[in-house]
Amino acid sequence: MGIQSVDRAAEALEALAATGTASVGQVAERLGVHKSTASRILSSLAAHGLVEQRDAGGTYALGFGLVRLASAVTSRLDFSQIAQRLCDRVAEDLSLTANVAVLDDVHAVNVSQAVGTGLLAPRHYVGLRTPGHATSSGKMLLAHSESARQTIAGLTLEPHTERTITHTDGLEAELARARGQDWAASNEEWEQHITAVAVPLRLPDGTVEAALTVTGPTHSLPPDAFARTAQRMRGLATASGRWS
Repeated sequence: MGIQSVDRAAEALEALAATGTASVGQVAERLGVHKSTASRILSSLAAHGLVEQRDAGGTYALGFGLVRLASAVTSRLDFSQIAQRLCDRVAEDLSLTANVAVLDDVHAVNVSQAVGTGLLAPRHYVGLRTPGHATSSGKMLLAHSESARQTIAGLTLEPHTERTITHTDGLEAELARARGQDWAASNEEWEQHITAVAVPLRLPDGTVEAALTVTGPTHSLPPDAFARTAQRMRGLATASGRWS
């Protein structure tokens, strides 16, 4: 019954989108329901700002609450598009696999990826939920989320290689170091013979929205190149126009 109510609410919104305005009776006819049912649906939508009553006679139109929802979708689309463009540019510039990741609980989830030239059969990271304590992107995101750090402090840290940090004290020190130097690294901590560097992607208000990561075989991204690679990545991120 609940699903049917959602379907009817969606149909009511579509009816108003098609006609501009409609009475309770017209919406009821479109939905094939009694006027009292249509009235309840419209009243519920109005309570959330998704429709508004135009006059005492019961004529309804779409509300400004939909603008709020639409702007959220637009913002996310912009994020995805800009993240992909940034990955493309970073991969081309550094000849490494580039990813943008966001925080999910205590994990990093990759939302975009581009592969650098000369890399054979790279791992596909998009959509992959990676361990926050063992990846550069995860460390960078955890470093800037107090709530996530509190959560992970109570967890058992799984070892993925012999280099993985498995003690919470060691991880907290690593995250503090990442905040201080403004980059994080994974030195064969998630996958053997694979290294990675991440930098934060900050919005104008200073909020860390995501992390930009480059990944490659150890010979292509050795530890002594981490700091200068991070510096180059920050410059490319700033040029995106969205992040600093």
